[in-house]
Amino acid sequence: MTKKKPKALTAFVALLRGINVGGHHKVPMPELKGLLEKNGYSHVRTLLNSGNVLFEEEDQKEAQLEKKISLLLENHFGFPIPVLIRRRSDIAKVIEDNPFAHIPMHKDIRRYVTFIRGPVEVEHASIEGGDSFQILQKKDRMVFSVLDVSKTQSTDLMKALDKTYTKDITTRNWNTLLKLIK
Repeated sequence: MTKKKPKALTAFVALLRGINVGGHHKVPMPELKGLLEKNGYSHVRTLLNSGNVLFEEEDQKEAQLEKKISLLLENHFGFPIPVLIRRRSDIAKVIEDNPFAHIPMHKDIRRYVTFIRGPVEVEHASIEGGDSFQILQKKDRMVFSVLDVSKTQSTDLMKALDKTYTKDITTRNWNTLLKLIK
């Protein structure tokens, strides 16, 4: 009898949009972790309560995983949950390249990465925000932005990004991404 060679697994990050915000669309992280494990995903770990999931799966297109996991979550939790998937190695590369390295840090500065499902085609200039935030760059289905909370709150930035790039996005604080890769 020939033994089957184990299939190679790839590390992915699932970023869920719009869960556990203001008491709406509650998704308990232990339940989410268990659901993914029960459905064959390996080495599942969650981070924070905002829908950050590390897992391993056979290598496949991110769009396929997004559809599968989104459908699985909607069937289980009873409401649609947009999911954006990235390879862990791609996020590690972004962190290594650090698009925020030249930004002077102080207590009021927030660094964000907005993940977009499709290609980033909209120019920076179309995003309104005055001097409270700036878009540093757009690259590889991501927009890198900096917010000065002494001038405005992040909800303004998020609304502007939603308006510009549609709601098929999700944004994470740079510190969250650092923790995901750690």
